[in-house]
Amino acid sequence: MSVADWLMSGDPAIRWQTMHDLLDAEPAEVARERARVAREGWGARLLALQREDGSWAGGAWFPDGDRETDDGQPWTSTAHVLVLLTLLGADPDARPVREAAEHAFAAVRWEDNDAAFLDGEDEACTLATAIHLGAYFGHDMSPLVERLVADHREDGGWNCDPPSLSRRSSVHSTIGALEALETQRRAFGSTSAAAEAAEDAREYLLARGLMRGRRSGQVIDPAFQRFSFPTYWHYDVLRALEHLRMADAPRDPRLAGAVEMLRARRSSSGTWPLENTHRGEVPFVMEDGDGRPSRWNTLRALRVLRWWEEGG
Repeated sequence: MSVADWLMSGDPAIRWQTMHDLLDAEPAEVARERARVAREGWGARLLALQREDGSWAGGAWFPDGDRETDDGQPWTSTAHVLVLLTLLGADPDARPVREAAEHAFAAVRWEDNDAAFLDGEDEACTLATAIHLGAYFGHDMSPLVERLVADHREDGGWNCDPPSLSRRSSVHSTIGALEALETQRRAFGSTSAAAEAAEDAREYLLARGLMRGRRSGQVIDPAFQRFSFPTYWHYDVLRALEHLRMADAPRDPRLAGAVEMLRARRSSSGTWPLENTHRGEVPFVMEDGDGRPSRWNTLRALRVLRWWEEGG
């Protein structure tokens, strides 16, 4: 079985993205396959978990107020499930998907400031999540974008800690903010301030080759070279490359080391494994576990390499 056939034997979320990003299928065929995400497989399972009160697991970021357990942070709450639906590529205009999202937006409030979901909190991580989700589902998030841009740090990125605790950026916070700004840009365009902040943040990552200290040249954290899915708030090189692909950023020579590392992670079967699964309760398990071939990581890696090679 070819790698493409193996991908096409997966969930509708995998199939439609494979058709769109790797196989150049006809748009009508892609749309038909994408529509299945709301009715079958992982997408339908996530939608079925929504409670009558509009939430998933009773909270915006934390389920029923349970911030962390001995098994790590839970990933079953509203924000994480909605982000996962966007990663599945659920059609935001599909009735069950839109109704679920709008119900959550109207009913769920953030834990720390009791704000409405689309009003966000004050720190960059949950603020970026609100921007990403709102824009994905057709809400112009410009007021929140202004707040996020105002929190842009002098070294180029973002940090979910307030400036009183850290004036330095975090790669974890920065990639989330970049993804949110890109979702908003695609849906509603970008202000000059937001575009400049995004460019500064990409430069912040590029100056580090996506994974290395600027002064030492050493890998900042070995976890950056292991590819998880879903990533949640965690950064890794594949996630950064995926953002650059989505933004159709220039193929900067400083990315060459990261791309070669990505190629080196490919197995002899032509697939990439699941790695570094983040601790915490999940709605359900999508793949076979760390060290086993991952359709998600294989799809993501192949479309990054296609972007890189076609732009070279």
